[in-house]
Amino acid sequence: MSPLPVVRTVPDLRAATAAWRRDGLTLAFVPTMGALHEGHLSLVRQGLARCDRVIASIFVNPTQFGPGEDLAAYPRDEAGDAGKLASAGCHLLFAPTADEMYPPGAATVVTVSGVSGPLDGEARPGHFAGVATVVAKLLNQVRPDVAVFGEKDYQQLQVIRRMASDLDLGVEILGAPTARAADGLALSSRNAYLTEDERRRAPDLAAALAEAVLALRAGVPVAEAEAQALARVKAAGFGPVDYLEVRDAGDLSRMGPGPLPPGRPGRILAAARLGRARLIDNMAV
Repeated sequence: MSPLPVVRTVPDLRAATAAWRRDGLTLAFVPTMGALHEGHLSLVRQGLARCDRVIASIFVNPTQFGPGEDLAAYPRDEAGDAGKLASAGCHLLFAPTADEMYPPGAATVVTVSGVSGPLDGEARPGHFAGVATVVAKLLNQVRPDVAVFGEKDYQQLQVIRRMASDLDLGVEILGAPTARAADGLALSSRNAYLTEDERRRAPDLAAALAEAVLALRAGVPVAEAEAQALARVKAAGFGPVDYLEVRDAGDLSRMGPGPLPPGRPGRILAAARLGRARLIDNMAV
């Protein structure tokens, strides 16, 4: 297997993509922060199914981490990640430095109102401004036909869809199903923070959401289903729980407290800490 080509500057990135464009090839893009797992590689394969070439990026974006969060501790393994990307069929890795992404004097911030407000918007102030800004820059730098994001970060996916539409970025934002371990735990780079005992208990988050989905489909009121799921998550040792709520699948507005209205797609979303790890998950209702 040939080593994956790596570029670190925007001019080098654009030179590579321009050559593919001249050959009439279509481009898919998978942005990541590294510490790659099967979930990330499934996004690469989704991109391959849609386009001729797949570009991935690795950039641990400092502007989406708040004070006291795990920017310094976030796992990093570029060489290992490059090997995984190559094995999945990726064609190019863009791995810029912080100075390349945010040159001295950079002063523009992209904010997306509405869908960025609740849930992680409240739990992590400023997080989505950092996400929207870096993703807008990456999409402009790569200029792909399709960009693939995982549904595990569902609110992030909705923020990016809104931004790409509002700014006429001309890219299709594709959401890919959440990749899960055999026991149901959503795959995440931060799962590496879990101890052996915490890893055994971690799947209870997904199990609680799955039970809530069944209850909601059976007509149980939203408030009751949320309370039952929250009680199970806390009993498993999670805490604090930042949120566990049923929201509209499109604009993330609140649903309930009564039964779900017919024909209105919902999403149950949760974020909770288990030891050092902050785990998030969601499921369609």
